[in-house]
Amino acid sequence: MTPTALIAEDEPLLARALQSDLAQLWPQLSIVANVGDGTEAVKQALAQQPTVCFLDIRMPGLSGLEVAQALAEDWPDEAANAASNFPLLVFITAYDQYAVQAFEAQAVDYLLKPVQHDRLALCCERLRQRLAQRADPRTPVLLSQTVAQLRELLGAVGAASPNAAPAQTSVPKLDVLQAGVGATVHMVPIDDVIYFEAADKYLRVITAEREHLVRLALRELLPQLDAQRFWQVHRGLVVQARCIASATREDTGRVTLRLRGRAEKLSVSRLYAHLFKSM
Repeated sequence: MTPTALIAEDEPLLARALQSDLAQLWPQLSIVANVGDGTEAVKQALAQQPTVCFLDIRMPGLSGLEVAQALAEDWPDEAANAASNFPLLVFITAYDQYAVQAFEAQAVDYLLKPVQHDRLALCCERLRQRLAQRADPRTPVLLSQTVAQLRELLGAVGAASPNAAPAQTSVPKLDVLQAGVGATVHMVPIDDVIYFEAADKYLRVITAEREHLVRLALRELLPQLDAQRFWQVHRGLVVQARCIASATREDTGRVTLRLRGRAEKLSVSRLYAHLFKSM
């Protein structure tokens, strides 16, 4: 099959230069999408299912790492060869050497800006080798292995993401969350929260009594929560562990949560399904 690629780079000159160089170095590679923000990158990658994704780390909407996380969570898994169809990821980054080493340790290729022609040639050769390995029936690829690799990558460098909140040595834990409605500010004890769900620029705060909407990014809230009590189960969903009644694993490997005293069920993404294992 003809290999395809998506380029996600918010600097038009760099995006065009990368596409031009790829046309010279890998003429068989067809560019199916060239986008300038992370949200559109996820949309086009899920629609086009390219062989390779070149992802800029610093983009509007979602960072390159967040795009990778979204693809791992939302990639269709009904096909038996879902892992073989999952795109190979190449990060384009201006990170320092420590982050580069983290990328390299996870066998995910990277390109430093400005992208050098010779380095891109080496990257293309690595990608062709990986594709050849995938095509060999003697080396089966499991989606779970791909997801595990992404989980380690995100864990290794997620805190250093340029789109993430600044790292702090000690972040005070929240006891009360303030949710404003008109001229009234509701004081919501953190212990009362069943789960948090990201909704565009807002955060839904669900308690047993009611739902609140606060203008706060989940990435800003997470460092202020006790990770032993509040479990992230999806890139946009955090649940208080004591409110989980059961976790059911489906044949596809997806996990569904049933909450105590509530009718709705919550889906756990592939990246966090490992949290729910029998002891």
